[in-house]
Amino acid sequence: MTNFTKYYRGFCSVALIAAIAVAASCSSAKKGSSKSNKVLVFHKIGVNDRGVRAYAHASRIPGSIAIMKLGTQNNFVADTTSDENKFTPENLKQYAAVIFVSTTGAHILNDAHKAAFTAYIQAGGGYVGIHAASDGEYDWAWYGKLVGAYFKAHPMGTPTETIDVVDRTSAATKMLPARWERKDEWYAFRALPQDVHVLLKLDESSAAADVYTRSPQAKMGADHPLAWWHDYDGGRAFYTALGHTDASYEEPLFLQHLLAGIEYAMGRKKM
Repeated sequence: MTNFTKYYRGFCSVALIAAIAVAASCSSAKKGSSKSNKVLVFHKIGVNDRGVRAYAHASRIPGSIAIMKLGTQNNFVADTTSDENKFTPENLKQYAAVIFVSTTGAHILNDAHKAAFTAYIQAGGGYVGIHAASDGEYDWAWYGKLVGAYFKAHPMGTPTETIDVVDRTSAATKMLPARWERKDEWYAFRALPQDVHVLLKLDESSAAADVYTRSPQAKMGADHPLAWWHDYDGGRAFYTALGHTDASYEEPLFLQHLLAGIEYAMGRKKM
């Protein structure tokens, strides 16, 4: 049995997840902790431009589980949900960061939820966007600036390409090799992110010859960012375009990259 199979079965067990959540809450209460050790992991799927359910990344499940495991290992509690009704001022104030795990599509949040989330960030909250968190809410300009950029296209499949680590001093990159080869679904963006600190860029020339021949719309050229962070509208935001595959959430380097982004968003770690 693979690690993913074990975690997936665990995720599907409502009783087990409930028990973990209760135990974590009790543990937090005993330590007298505040919102600084809690994050909300959000993985709702919205609708596409035809009004039907948008593409649902299967990796939302192992991704959510991996964040729960990171929390257990690093002294924070991860509550997971696909319920947008958790986005109320009263509920959000208990969390140091909110993590959008491939929340594809529009209408993920209604106007009241958007207002609550905006106020949460403006009050100093943190945001982490993973992979398809940039592929949605295209009509919500504030969210687009929070993420940093909107998704445009990707090559077919999950080809092997090489990432250039352009900032090797950051907490989210210092564990990475200068040239990091891996498989993923390589996002290109509608425009370059503005006023952000770029951490990773894709070396498109490292792809097989036919990758961008078949998918020319996914080319960005020499300046193809993949991960960044910025302080935004009173809060903190970290985005990584990596994490499409289930296997990503068993990769030690990717998990360390993600953990550092989460801890920055929580206000625990400087970038």
